[in-house]
Amino acid sequence: MDIYHTIVRPLVTEKGTFQSRLSHGTTRTRPARGGSFTFEVHPEATKPQVRSAIEKIYNVKVRAVRTSNRVGKPRRVRFKRGRTRGWKKAVVVLDPNYHIDLF
Repeated sequence: MDIYHTIVRPLVTEKGTFQSRLSHGTTRTRPARGGSFTFEVHPEATKPQVRSAIEKIYNVKVRAVRTSNRVGKPRRVRFKRGRTRGWKKAVVVLDPNYHIDLF
């Protein structure tokens, strides 16, 4: 899968903006980490594919990737019932020396 098809779009929300500014220093049990950024990704994309796509597109070093499948919500339009589409969300944690300027 092409790296430009792996990442669909960045998710710019209040929570995502807050998490992008939040970074943690080194503790006794955990190394330092930078902010976390949220993206909508292709439903068949794996964590290593998301990691390599983010590193190549934004020239950053990725520390961790967390993914979740979002289920579509039921909706009703006039007399018919339907469902919105499902999608996949990826939260990417960066190295503390890097930042993505979209957020």
